[in-house]
This record gives sequence, C-alpha cells and structure tokens, in this order.
Amino acid sequence: MDARFATALPAEETAPTTEVLPGRLVLVVGPSGAGKDTLIEAARVMLAEDPQFVFPRRVVTRPASATEDNVVADDAGFRLVAERGGFALAWEAHGHLYGIPSAIVADLAAGRTVVVNVSRTVIAEARRRWPDVTVIEVTAPADVLARRIAERARPSDGAGPERLARRFEPGDRPTADTTIDNGGELDTAIAAFLAAVTAP
Repeated sequence: MDARFATALPAEETAPTTEVLPGRLVLVVGPSGAGKDTLIEAARVMLAEDPQFVFPRRVVTRPASATEDNVVADDAGFRLVAERGGFALAWEAHGHLYGIPSAIVADLAAGRTVVVNVSRTVIAEARRRWPDVTVIEVTAPADVLARRIAERARPSDGAGPERLARRFEPGDRPTADTTIDNGGELDTAIAAFLAAVTAP
C-alpha cells in the first residue's frame, strides 16, 4: 500500500479485476452523521449466528469513540502495517488514516460476505480488485446530519460544519447499488440495510 494512501486510482491506471474470489464485499458509504455504524452494528448483532457474514473492525489513527468500534493505532504503527501489506484497503481523510485488515481477503476466498464502513474514494479500487462488490450508500437530510454531528462532538474529526459542508464534486459521486435514508424511523432503515446485506 502506498504510504501516501492515495484514494481512488485515476482511470488510466485502472486494470481488470485481479482477484477472482467467491465472496462478496459490501462497502458502506455516506456522509458523517448518516448512521452507518449504527446500521452495521445492528446487522452484525442480527447475523451473529451466521458465519457467512463478517464485520471486520477498521484500524483508525484517532482516539476511540463511543459511537464506533475501531482499532486505534498511531500513525507510525499504521504505516508500518500498511508497508507490510496488512491492509486490504486504506485511505486518509480529515487528517486521519483508515484501514481495512487484509484478513478480509481470506474471508472473500472462503465465500463469505464482508461488510465494511469505508470512504467512497476506495470504491473504484475495490471494484477493480474484486468481482463482487456491493455499495450501500446511507444518507439523511442535512438538518439531521448537522444535529448528529453536533451531538457527537468528536473534535478529532474536525469542526462539524466543515464536515457537513463537504460536497461531492462533479463526477466524484460513486454509483451506489442501494441507497438507504436513515433520517427517519431507525427500524425501517435497519430492515432495508439488512435486506441489502443479505441479498443474493
């Protein structure tokens, strides 16, 4: 993994899928405050007895949060793991490094469904590398996002308004296979998310 943690590959550098594995990779994307981790945790609990579904923890170089279940690392340790091939996907956002452990490759090889919370910028790389990738975009109205970010008050992520002001540039928005509005009843969003994760 490049130490610069380049996000998406330029079109001219993309190549055909290189790892034909029978498993399915589910990428969960969406703005801060959309409730991605809430939906992922609900699905993890509901599918806890089914070994075909895997919910790996991300490695992140920022303090732990009560709303997330990440493995915390410092920058030096993260980069060392990356240099040794320890991450299947990695990216940098808001001054922090994020990585998905390379152990997911073994899960995909075993035919499992792997569900991970990632930046939209790694979608192109994932789709280039693996044949079966599903993207679930979790959204919520702007006022709901603003309220949740303010309530979370996680200073290590930067100011809430700055996060909320970030917008997709033309051509930057990925094509999601499923979009879930998580601004209303949580049970409704959980049901939709679970259906997308367990779809054939």
